[in-house]
Amino acid sequence: MRISFLGAAQEVTGSMHLIEVNGKKLLLECGLYQGHRDETYERNLNFPFNPVEIDAVVLSHAHIDHAGNLPNLVKQGFKGNIWCTSATRNLSTYMLQDSGHIQESDISYLNRKLVKQGQPPLVPIYTKADAQVALEQFVSIGFDRPVHVMDGVEITYRNAAHILGAAFVVLDIREFDTGKQWRVVFSGDVGRDEVAILKPLADPPADADIVIMESTYGDRLHGTMENARRETRDVIRSTARRRGKLVIPAFAVGRTQEVVYTINTMEAEGDIPSLPVYVDSPLAVNATEVFRLHPEEWDDDVQEFLAEEKRANPFETDQIEYVRDARRSKQLNYLTDPSIIISASGMAEGGRILHHLKHSIEDEDNTILFVGFQAQNTLGRRIKDGESPVRIMGKMYDVKARVAAIEGLSAHADQAELLEWARHFDRGKLQHMFLVHGEPSAALVLAEKLRGEGVRAVTVPERGNSVEF
Repeated sequence: MRISFLGAAQEVTGSMHLIEVNGKKLLLECGLYQGHRDETYERNLNFPFNPVEIDAVVLSHAHIDHAGNLPNLVKQGFKGNIWCTSATRNLSTYMLQDSGHIQESDISYLNRKLVKQGQPPLVPIYTKADAQVALEQFVSIGFDRPVHVMDGVEITYRNAAHILGAAFVVLDIREFDTGKQWRVVFSGDVGRDEVAILKPLADPPADADIVIMESTYGDRLHGTMENARRETRDVIRSTARRRGKLVIPAFAVGRTQEVVYTINTMEAEGDIPSLPVYVDSPLAVNATEVFRLHPEEWDDDVQEFLAEEKRANPFETDQIEYVRDARRSKQLNYLTDPSIIISASGMAEGGRILHHLKHSIEDEDNTILFVGFQAQNTLGRRIKDGESPVRIMGKMYDVKARVAAIEGLSAHADQAELLEWARHFDRGKLQHMFLVHGEPSAALVLAEKLRGEGVRAVTVPERGNSVEF
């Protein structure tokens, strides 16, 4: 058996790992890489393997950095099944079509510039139509139900408490030639102990031989969800007192719904002023509909909140407006009263959030609030790190709005939670742990912590590394 780390290795985007066994190839994830524009285009367009030779894909959840390049994989000849949970399939329906539409629009915009410069035009990595074709290969299965996905490979999904439908994957692998057997656990993205809306994180099996674990926040602690709620409340109150706008870049799938629910509960309890809340992302609107369709994944807190009859739905009040059309989105730029705008993308790399930042960032009464991880070389990271001026849609803007970040709202486990999750593995049985989906600083710190807790072999692989067992 060979495992190759082809994306999200010493970085937090473009998740992609390849397992080769019994003459077959299984791809764990197929995410889009996000970073410098030129590098992003080339890396996403060209796979480090022949897609025709991939026999199956196992998908942990429906975030773009884990699933966003699947239409390109299918477009280039992949014919196998894409295995996932039911909610992941439903969310991917909207996420991938939205991604295809954005890529068509972005390439059209770039090509107008390239033509003026006398350069050859580019083609989209994939289109909305390509995404629709890829969705035909999705096969959904339930949590805790073992399924044979490839010769000698059986998978079981366990609840990862990250976003709706998110799972970590237990792979039971048997090598035909030698009779060797491995239990491989791939974490996907590990959720929080106190994650909003979703049921608690499941325990991984103790008898894993190999673990591939994310390390996004391997070098820091989030603080409690209660503290995060308090910080969010204070940001909303202070922005409202200044009569400013609160602009929140948020991932359309997962984070937007958590933020809406948090605001909804605080307003219902009288902790914040009643402000108009605009969810301005067609994908977020569609994703919220999928959340409504899966109450079986809601936790006890949501059920109690609804039972108290404070709200009929965790994602709705008279003050929350879901914005679909572009005309209404543009009108939000002219709001004069205090309000909250939640828009994608979460790292401010594209989508409607760019328009809201452009119209809000130079007003000191406004606040830009980050509620999720901001990868290197993204606009969100530059604003969060205090850079000013910043380039938005080709023009430079001074950052005069207040900038805040609340990492306690993250759906990723922090260092303490990752270590707690890893403690379930029997140190005598565990042969090797690989840390992925983390910048080097975070992954290396977590690796040292794990070694200090008795994990015999911990590796932080570079992109392109392969290991044979």
